[in-house]
Amino acid sequence: MAEWKGQSRGTVLGFRIYVFIIKTFGLYASYFVLLFVAAYFIIFSFKSTKSTYYLFKKRLNYSVLNSVFQVYRSYFTFGRIQLDRVAIGVGLKNKFSFEFDGIHHINTLLAKKKGGILLTAHIGNFNLAQHFFSDKHDSAVVNLIMTDLEHKEIKNYLESVTGKAAIKTIILKDDLSHIFLMNDALKKNELLVFAADRFYKDAKTYTEKLLGKPAKFPQGPFKLAARNQIPVLFVHIMREKDFHYHFYARSFEGPADSSKELLKAYLRDLEGMVRKYPHQWYNYYDYWNDFN
Repeated sequence: MAEWKGQSRGTVLGFRIYVFIIKTFGLYASYFVLLFVAAYFIIFSFKSTKSTYYLFKKRLNYSVLNSVFQVYRSYFTFGRIQLDRVAIGVGLKNKFSFEFDGIHHINTLLAKKKGGILLTAHIGNFNLAQHFFSDKHDSAVVNLIMTDLEHKEIKNYLESVTGKAAIKTIILKDDLSHIFLMNDALKKNELLVFAADRFYKDAKTYTEKLLGKPAKFPQGPFKLAARNQIPVLFVHIMREKDFHYHFYARSFEGPADSSKELLKAYLRDLEGMVRKYPHQWYNYYDYWNDFN
């Protein structure tokens, strides 16, 4: 896997326009505009289009024509889940339905009083996690582990519209201060969330196959769980038809002290999600390092 550069797409002006359309004309109107925006990215975002086409054609073995269509669908779906996030934040939550699949695993995990690690990926719409936890687990404290690479201007504008996220964040720092914050959170029986399908500069990595080809994955979350025998869940929030979101939580049943086995189980779970929701995995770069 090529190192992810952490660049976000979009501008504050673009988000302002979409918020205006949602509030004035409704969500369907914003989706209509998105039809043209998705087409724009196919033409003018060549590198991400090339990488996404590779996913469908080479890794998922779609036909040429279907791969092209799925690239467009991927761009459109990515935009739509961002609009859903804004729409729910500005008071349109009643338009959506939410399904809780495996939510009992959260109860089981919290009952162990050791904290917990939730392993997710850049798939679906985990930004909606705060709504799932507020409905079913308002006592759970969730910490999203991330780098501070999101465009701050856009992030601040979204928070001004939708409100500050209930989920806490722990920023990865060069001075490793985040390690103390994570350990403190676990001692308080809080949850740590890692999107473990990407690695960042200078990160130590493992190499394992995903969709039939080797790629690199960060060692950090897997070693943290294995060394401290912290309970682990694989979690995803996926968009389905008719404004419906499906929350998946699956427990890791393998050896608690093996980071490699945990990684393999995580990749089996992720591959299942990618095959079921192929247009909702958003890795718009040279993921398998094939274009060098």
